[in-house]
Amino acid sequence: MANILIVDDSRTSRKILRGVLEQAGHTVIDEAKNGQEGYDLYVKHKPDIVTMDITMPVMDGVEALKKIKGDFPDAKIIMVTAAGQKHNMLEAIKSGASEFITKPFDNDQIISIIGGML
Repeated sequence: MANILIVDDSRTSRKILRGVLEQAGHTVIDEAKNGQEGYDLYVKHKPDIVTMDITMPVMDGVEALKKIKGDFPDAKIIMVTAAGQKHNMLEAIKSGASEFITKPFDNDQIISIIGGML
């Protein structure tokens, strides 16, 4: 099972994702509300996997992805995206995103993607 950091400015999304992950036996080690907090918590905890929302205040998910991958090239980061963010998805792929999940969440897809990364 994985130690996972959730980075999302939506409290509801964090809560749903935490429930799905913990029910599958993973440990959510922390949560962040923006990309800067996500980066800082990544440095602190060095989780196995990060779920990273794209659209957030302070620092968006693509910038946080670039910053984490720049300092920790082996980081496994799953980008969380809403429909209609194709440009941001392409930018995230170029920047080293491991996978994508879309909102609204498909629980089986989340568990399958994370299982494949372990």
